[in-house]
Amino acid sequence: MAAGLLAFVVQSGELGTADTMHRLQTTHWLWTSEPQVFPNEYPEFGLHGRGGRIYSWYGIGQSLLMLPADLVGTWIARWEVFSGYGDDPAVRSIVVSYSTSILVNVLTALVSLRLLRQFRFSLSESILGVLALMFCTTHLHYTQNMMENNYIMLLTLTGFSFQYEWLRTGSERALFAGCVALGLNLLTRLTTGLDLIAIGIFLLLILWFERVRGRELWQRFIQYVKIAAPVYAFFLLIDRLYQFYRFGSFTNTYVSIFAKEQRIIDPTLPPNFPWSTPFFEGVLGPLFKPEKSIFLFDPLLVLAILLLAVLWRRMSPEIRAYGVSSLLLLIAYICFYARYTYWAGDFAWGDRYVSTSVELAALLAVPLLLRYRENLSAWICRGGMLLIVASLIIQLASLAFWLPLEIYQMETLGHPTFVIALRFKNIAAFALGKMDAWGLNNEPMTQDPWDYVHITTWNFLPFLLRRVGAAPGWVIDIAFAVWWTAIAALAATLWRLKTLLRPGSTAT
Repeated sequence: MAAGLLAFVVQSGELGTADTMHRLQTTHWLWTSEPQVFPNEYPEFGLHGRGGRIYSWYGIGQSLLMLPADLVGTWIARWEVFSGYGDDPAVRSIVVSYSTSILVNVLTALVSLRLLRQFRFSLSESILGVLALMFCTTHLHYTQNMMENNYIMLLTLTGFSFQYEWLRTGSERALFAGCVALGLNLLTRLTTGLDLIAIGIFLLLILWFERVRGRELWQRFIQYVKIAAPVYAFFLLIDRLYQFYRFGSFTNTYVSIFAKEQRIIDPTLPPNFPWSTPFFEGVLGPLFKPEKSIFLFDPLLVLAILLLAVLWRRMSPEIRAYGVSSLLLLIAYICFYARYTYWAGDFAWGDRYVSTSVELAALLAVPLLLRYRENLSAWICRGGMLLIVASLIIQLASLAFWLPLEIYQMETLGHPTFVIALRFKNIAAFALGKMDAWGLNNEPMTQDPWDYVHITTWNFLPFLLRRVGAAPGWVIDIAFAVWWTAIAALAATLWRLKTLLRPGSTAT
């Protein structure tokens, strides 16, 4: 209930980024006669493929996820009551963003709770750990801005949980379910093959820490491969068939085609585009750059790393294995994207390419702090609580405005810019009516009329409807009433959870 209400109250009715809008258009292409990419969108988006047609370059995973919501949203948009409303946020995008985000958020809460309980955390430690993931990591931002991140997070957590169940129980059905989740990830973003490898390392580390060696280790490996290999091969084949359908090749990725077409458009691009960033710049950027640092956008990661180091000898093999594999996954993503020209994910809050692996590692922070608080020094406990509070404040601030606001402002403010501090300045200036007085409005913000409307209001549906001004006043009033009611329901749900988790409660 808390996860569903949280996803409801943070929605803006928009999909968050142009990337998700393009993926939704691919969804529409699946069941209508519309193209994947409209001709006027090229060359800013799309690539020429078979038959000279322009295709989207993304995987099909998130487009498949949005298919049911797109069918329902398109049907609702055709109702007579909406015949006079054609502005943004569109009815279809409202239906898709709300229904999909709520579904993904609820399922993520359930599977992360399942995983923490499998790691033998208590019910209260597990629930508070899930709430920390929902409220105190960038997972909250990507609940509002519906990129692929949270869907990938859901599928990777499902892979961890069900493949771990197989390791403990020998259930082939559980292993199959975990492999299917990771296979769906391959359809979403091919680089999630790194997640697949990380979970394999997770299982291997558990066995190694438990001193499983020799013949027994080999037998477990064979059992795993017999089920996992065909499942992974099936989903990889689907991805390659989709690639062949669009671009006539089973072996390439969109990157090579993108590089070729971009060099035709702009011959001044370097020969190694789009892998033109110096490696160490791409490694140090996500770690320390004030515009993208994972430690600034996800402070819970600092706590998780600290507790893993301090409590290493006290933790069970599965927790140690999960901590190591999630951090290895984070390092792998940083290194993989280090040379990519757009290593920071362009228009994104933080570094979206690595944020999911950051959240996976941060999941352990609060449960470990709660379980071992009696064994930790006072300064670690106080510092941990400070990091949790700071994380919550930062993630709530990330919801206030649509994410391009600071990106537009940096065109005149320059680089480097401490983005999180700028966000708090924007919140204060907008609340006080001081955006012009404090020099926070600039020319780039006004160049796209819709962007200007969207970034100059609080990023929640009722405020956006009022700012656009296309919906009748009574609709806006109802939207505000529903929104405030949902916030009250969320607060009541969290209070009820607090009561149930109080020491001595029978629910714990």
